[in-house]
Amino acid sequence: MSAAPYPGEVLVAIDVGTSGARAAIFDLEGRRILEVRRAYPIASPRPGWAEQDARRWRAGALSALGGALRTLGSGPRVRAISLTGQCPTVVPVDATGRPLGPGLMYRDNRATEEAAEFRERFGEAAIHRRTGHLPAAFHIGPKLLWLRRHRPDVFRRAAWFLQPRDLAVLTLTGEVATDGTHAAATLLFNLRERRWDEALLRDLNLDPGCLPPIRQSSDIVGELLAPLQRRFGLSYPIPVVLGGADSQACALGAGVVAPGPVSEMAGSSTCLNAAVPAPLDELLITHYTHVVPGPYTTETGLNTTGAAVEWLAGLLYGGRGGRPRSADYARLDAEAAAVPAGADGILVLPVLGDGERTDPTLRGAMTGLSQRQSRGALARAMLEGVAFAMRGQLELLSGAGAPVEELRVSGGDTRLTTWNRIKADVLGIPVVSVPGDAATTGIAMLAGIGAGVYPTVQAAIERCVHLGDRIEPDPQVRTLYDGMYAEYQALAGADVVRRPVR
Repeated sequence: MSAAPYPGEVLVAIDVGTSGARAAIFDLEGRRILEVRRAYPIASPRPGWAEQDARRWRAGALSALGGALRTLGSGPRVRAISLTGQCPTVVPVDATGRPLGPGLMYRDNRATEEAAEFRERFGEAAIHRRTGHLPAAFHIGPKLLWLRRHRPDVFRRAAWFLQPRDLAVLTLTGEVATDGTHAAATLLFNLRERRWDEALLRDLNLDPGCLPPIRQSSDIVGELLAPLQRRFGLSYPIPVVLGGADSQACALGAGVVAPGPVSEMAGSSTCLNAAVPAPLDELLITHYTHVVPGPYTTETGLNTTGAAVEWLAGLLYGGRGGRPRSADYARLDAEAAAVPAGADGILVLPVLGDGERTDPTLRGAMTGLSQRQSRGALARAMLEGVAFAMRGQLELLSGAGAPVEELRVSGGDTRLTTWNRIKADVLGIPVVSVPGDAATTGIAMLAGIGAGVYPTVQAAIERCVHLGDRIEPDPQVRTLYDGMYAEYQALAGADVVRRPVR
């Protein structure tokens, strides 16, 4: 089958994500031309653990990139490649870049004791002011302490500790580098000084040399290695721009570079990001540098949002718990829309990843069940449960002084129009869809900024950010949801939904 005609110049975004790697090709107006995906699994060898084979990150990224370039053909010229990935996830590698064990994912909660040691040693307020984060097993610093304690042979052999994006950059260019958005997720980064915190590393007896040099997100790290050029049939060098963490790139792709709107990266997990001129004092809000110079981004998040809906769709719509297809999601959306707000009395706590990033003991729950209820009611209850969880995060943000004027939603779950309506009504603010995937759009924009396609960040936004449908909240439904939200908070605070991490 012949390929469709493509523009003369394109940008490539690579995402080493949670469920797989993908390579997306964009024209210079921010329109995605094509995308190739390569899936890889998550392993949970123990409750609360979440691992991936880091070799699959590398193989998936290369395979997706090769597939995308082959589909593109030889006509269009690739101006630059840039990268993102799940964050904070970490793998120890040797001096050749070979992974020495599995990658420990952001949702892996094995390092709870080490996170507690961070808090006790440095103090919650002090470490938050220093790094922008409150220590949790979610972060890379505690994971490194866990590796040193429980896998000392691996720890000693490690030349670097890399995140998935960093490993892919090393694979493409032979260079070791990271950016501030990834560095901030380690708990070892001085947020205000925007560098590795050498005093903190000394206190923890960690070698700064095992962490990658920090560069700007829009920096060109190097060129695609010559063997890879030949492998992909390219006759010219391609600059590789470093890129940034997925949720911060998503904020750029949604045009969130100043206070007011909040970006939601709606994927397997949910990240909520606002741009602020300076870090906030609220300890439960984490902070990163932005992928663009100047502002910081706040972040609050939830580990299993899209993953929770996928789980339910697989059980109820996909047949024998199989992976749901687009048609299954369409049925779920239609049936949830047919159920009135309130989901016939069902309330869902959508914590299905053996813990939440701020509470590793929290577990999921459903209440109000009856045999008279339909699967559509269960579906709507799950969508409402995630929206209630998001409301808690956004109330935290607004209470700390950051304006929350609208939610810009991007990612695969924007296809569920019922969910966007539910979010608007639960949150009480307009919900605006960002067509496509703002994370990869943001990475393509960084590729263009780094390669000189766009002279400024604002120029990139004006050319590439295209907002979609806007849903205003319904005040009457909001009143109903206010009462349900109080019930949700009570359920989330109950001892019965907590289990110790073993």
